[in-house]
Amino acid sequence: MTITAAATPVTTTHVHLRTGGTSLLLDVAGEQLPRVLHWGPDLGELTEDDVAELRRASEPPLVSGQADVVVPVGLVAEHSRGWFGTPGLTGHRSGADFSTAFTLTGVTTERPDGDPVVAERVVVTAADDVAGLVLRVEIELLTSGLLRERADVTNTGAGVFDLTSLDLALPVPTEAQEILDLTGRHLRERAQQRHAFTLGTHLRESRRGRGHDASLVMAAGEQGFGWRRGEVRAVHVAWSGNTRTYAERTNLGDSLLAGGELLLAGEVRLGEGEAYTGPWVYASHGIGLDEMSARFHRYLRSRPGHPRSARPVLINVWEAVYFDHDLDRLKELADLAASVGVERFVLDDGWFGSRRDDTSGLGDWVVSADVWPEGLGPIVDHVHGLGMEFGLWFEPEMVNPDSDLYRAHPEWILATGGRTPVPARQQQVLDLAHDGAYAHVRDQVLAVLAAYDIDYVKWDYNRDLVDAGHWPTGQAGVHRQVEAVYRLIDEIRAAHPDLEIESCAGGGGRADLGILERTDRIWTSDCIDPLERQQIEAGTALLLPPELAGSHIASPVSHTTGRAHSLDFRAGTAFFSHLGIEWDITRATPEELARLTAWVAAHKAHRDLLHTGDVVHADHPDDALWVHGVVAADRAEAIFTIVEVRTPVANPPGRVRLPGLDPAARYRLTPLAPGDAVAGRTGQRPAPWMAGGAVLTGETLARVGVQAPALNPEQMVLLHLTRL
Repeated sequence: MTITAAATPVTTTHVHLRTGGTSLLLDVAGEQLPRVLHWGPDLGELTEDDVAELRRASEPPLVSGQADVVVPVGLVAEHSRGWFGTPGLTGHRSGADFSTAFTLTGVTTERPDGDPVVAERVVVTAADDVAGLVLRVEIELLTSGLLRERADVTNTGAGVFDLTSLDLALPVPTEAQEILDLTGRHLRERAQQRHAFTLGTHLRESRRGRGHDASLVMAAGEQGFGWRRGEVRAVHVAWSGNTRTYAERTNLGDSLLAGGELLLAGEVRLGEGEAYTGPWVYASHGIGLDEMSARFHRYLRSRPGHPRSARPVLINVWEAVYFDHDLDRLKELADLAASVGVERFVLDDGWFGSRRDDTSGLGDWVVSADVWPEGLGPIVDHVHGLGMEFGLWFEPEMVNPDSDLYRAHPEWILATGGRTPVPARQQQVLDLAHDGAYAHVRDQVLAVLAAYDIDYVKWDYNRDLVDAGHWPTGQAGVHRQVEAVYRLIDEIRAAHPDLEIESCAGGGGRADLGILERTDRIWTSDCIDPLERQQIEAGTALLLPPELAGSHIASPVSHTTGRAHSLDFRAGTAFFSHLGIEWDITRATPEELARLTAWVAAHKAHRDLLHTGDVVHADHPDDALWVHGVVAADRAEAIFTIVEVRTPVANPPGRVRLPGLDPAARYRLTPLAPGDAVAGRTGQRPAPWMAGGAVLTGETLARVGVQAPALNPEQMVLLHLTRL
């Protein structure tokens, strides 16, 4: 049980939060909103005099053409203070009160006793009596050194206040000269892109209600920062709807990262006494992306609700049977799956209503008597009889026009202006802010979960939100839709506390920390081509540890790209994450099944390390070779992979470094079966060390490295290190 200490009013001119290698130094002198004097590496103990000197040293000179006073950038940037960048809070009251000037009314701090997540908390309150608004900003420094903040605004004036944005900002140093963010699309999520951090605003918005193309993180760092080098800072908006993140640099020398919910016009209209609370904005820093992302990983693992048990190896039957649900065929798949070591069997789309293809049935969450005349009991019982868990696919937020639900209630979709939104995947979005629509979905899903012993739900979400209005008002409805989805998942979890839920959104379109407060993993992408997955999973790892990212061993020929890959490359790519299989293994040869069994067994033998250790990457100069791995928290063991994504410049490629180990310890390095097969060209001799292994210090492995094996493109090898 967490015992929270009472909040203590601040009586000094600053607040200094310190933990996990992080400092946040807030200047709370004066009547304006606090400004951040420093956010980043721990500054150590600071006296009041130290802070006063830092405050003086940080005050810029006054120059021509600017205001006659220093322009402070508070936690919520204000135009009224002379800030000409993006204001933190925007809105109006019938055209007035468009510019805020908040006066500080209180600052309290507390140290929650026994909390595994939150180390320190500060709460700032401020008011603008002219605009009729009260602002509250909550800042938490987490035990991992991760920072998070959120704000709420209350309308205390007469009439309605139309809120249009509430963004929180954190400063970054001048040395941050490069921006990294993520982009993508369906089947190619979270690709990294970089460019210079120039004057102006680099804004990334997601207006789809999900985020295949959105930036999961936005980072700013020293020129050329990499996985292990260069100071870098990043922010993430933990919200499963529309979001905005931006990096901004002004000609006054200020640079910042900021983010919040993207509010559509008229979406949040606050009556007198009503309040809006924005999402958590998370912020991390580090030397290199590995240290930055490690703070996210450690935070997620510190949560009481984080999955603790071994992540079950699963098979999802989608790419094996699609909509062709035949009991005998599915039993055969289950038998084979159990024989190769699978622990969870997931029945995907096609089990309900008229759902024989993707044109009908969504919204009718009743087991189809045509396909399952005896209900799901026979397959559920068969799977459990084999010692496996049973999982089932739902898409609760969607409806096909060809469905009983839509025919009965066409008004229950998100729509506005008396028009039907453009179709996508031949479906529309149920407006869960309608009490009737919400109750229908909740009751039908709970009825299925009550009727059968279901251990796992794949919760899908396959279309963007377009023209997402609430009937009959026509008011924008994305914000309320997200709140309703959260409430729906929370209700289902409360009724079935042992149920695990996967967040799937056409693959990896909903992978934020808001949805992961309620789910147990994400489906990283609908693309399981292992070559594509290498970059998709590298981008995902900037935020999520491997146990929260589902990665499946694909069919020999990829369903989404048409490329063919060896079983070893497919399995080796999926090896590090929450492992699954998405392949019609009834068509596999005996040799393939034996090899698959070996890969599943190897993953099980090492998943405790893979799902608790630190994720590390090497900054290799030739990007044809990717080197990454997981190092145990105590540095006693590690597993790395060397991946050749295309032909390298040199052949042999030379030495590769293995970072993150204990520099003073000695390690035995050996190839790890079954990822030890090196199928190079005829006549090649493997690197001598691979035959009998090698013993080297962690410092040598990080500074010098070992000769990489000669691989063909789209091959990889696993390496195992144990401390002597």
